[in-house]
Amino acid sequence: MSQIEYFMPEGFRVSSIEAAVKKPGRKDVAVIYSTVSATASGVFTTNLVKAAPVLIDMERIKGGKGRAVVANSGNANACTGARGLKDALKMSLAVSKALKIPDDEVYVASTGVIGTPMPVARMIPKIKEAALNVGNSTLLDAAHAIMTTDLFPKIASARFNISGKDVTIAAIAKGAGMICPNMATMLCFVLTDAAIVRAALDEALTSANDQSFNRITVDGDMSTNDTVLLLANGLAANSAIKSGTKNFGIFKNALTEVLLTLAGMIVKDGEGASKVMKVVVKGAKNEQDALILARAIASSLLVKTAVYGCDANWGRIIAAAGHAGVDFDPNRVDIFFGGVRAAKNGLTTNNDNAAATELKAASVTITVDFKTGGKASAQVLSCDLTEEYIKINADYRT
Repeated sequence: MSQIEYFMPEGFRVSSIEAAVKKPGRKDVAVIYSTVSATASGVFTTNLVKAAPVLIDMERIKGGKGRAVVANSGNANACTGARGLKDALKMSLAVSKALKIPDDEVYVASTGVIGTPMPVARMIPKIKEAALNVGNSTLLDAAHAIMTTDLFPKIASARFNISGKDVTIAAIAKGAGMICPNMATMLCFVLTDAAIVRAALDEALTSANDQSFNRITVDGDMSTNDTVLLLANGLAANSAIKSGTKNFGIFKNALTEVLLTLAGMIVKDGEGASKVMKVVVKGAKNEQDALILARAIASSLLVKTAVYGCDANWGRIIAAAGHAGVDFDPNRVDIFFGGVRAAKNGLTTNNDNAAATELKAASVTITVDFKTGGKASAQVLSCDLTEEYIKINADYRT
């Protein structure tokens, strides 16, 4: 763990502990605490079915304040009815009492199996213990504690200058399966010591999220638990950042880079994935069309399996674009695998062998130029689809 380097913002403390949420043998609960009340912002799943912690957090985020986050892996606390809401509230109350902070400034996040009640009887004492020992673990420990099928922890940070003050952003995320845009299925906790007004914080997070987590897909399935929480405690003592200023641009760009790094890690860690697949759309009429087309191609199971098999089957790509609901002329489309043009004006270039060689790399770029006369572009990160994905998800609950 210590070999992974990152910056830690001022005033945040972390603890992780084993509560045997799903099974014993690993730390599966994390508590993140700010020594002062922080400005809070959040983005949550657009799935109609929302887990109990999401419902609670969506209400609490309206207050715009936060002091702590308690998160667990192994159980999603989703589709658990009234009991699930009570269990999530018990989790936050355990933290608020231990740390002597307002309960409505504690956010709850869960990830894991859907439809199974939380084992709160054994979790609550451990959550209290973790809260009382904040500072005894690292942010990287917390990244490990929220992993489910992830193969590695995901952490990123940035340090930059605002008004002559060093400002830090650090974030952890989990995610490998049930990854789909609007927003990608994952948990992400972002911490910063920046002083920033709430409206600017909301604006920055919405923009950064749209450019990162909303532009990745692994399997096209959207979770019930998607949560991105951002806490800004102001301990960097910079002049408060406001929207539309130079300092806002600096902050938003740094936040976007951190989230983009995590988004790339999620795709790389896609369940069973062997390759990262970047889909770039060019020449669309507008950005919305470009994004719709890129998502349709990146989400296509036929495209993803072709990439896995190193088959430069560009016909699958143009077919996926054709049912995206965006108007274009198939007779003008060019398709590239890496630097090799496999199709020009909707017809083969007979470069299949060279294009297939491009697909042997660990990172593959598919570029589609629709040549509509527009100049809009968009890109979506995805991954290939392998037999291992089926193995992982066929026995996920066992």
